[in-house]
Amino acid sequence: MDARAAWKRAGRRVVFTNGCYDILHPGHIRLLEQARALGDVLILALNSDASVARLKGPLRPLIPENERAALALALEAVDAVTLFDEDTPRQLISVVLPDVLVKGADWSHFVAGREEVEAAGGQVKLIPLERGYSTTATVEEIVARRKTGV
Repeated sequence: MDARAAWKRAGRRVVFTNGCYDILHPGHIRLLEQARALGDVLILALNSDASVARLKGPLRPLIPENERAALALALEAVDAVTLFDEDTPRQLISVVLPDVLVKGADWSHFVAGREEVEAAGGQVKLIPLERGYSTTATVEEIVARRKTGV
């Protein structure tokens, strides 16, 4: 929150997005790059391990939260990473109040924090997903290959 306040004082446009980012793939990278292009600072909020397990099932996440955070911070597009334990980041978003809230277009039916961001004068942007990339599909492909020995 201290960093957010400093960015606001400096007039920097803060972009916020979130997700599990369990297996980082090119679709994630491109979404993050597009999100970062919408402002000066990109905050990525990652679901905690407990949150991912509730949303995706007991076998997930495959990569622990501290490692997912380190991977995300290594990306040029990402300026800050935080974790949230709830099923949605609504509470975190209501505190951060980013200038731009970004989600993949597959979430057009529900964007947690939309009301709070728009009420504060911010924007919500939906970014189309890149076809052919899905963490769930990747996990299923790995399991299928392992079963067939390929």
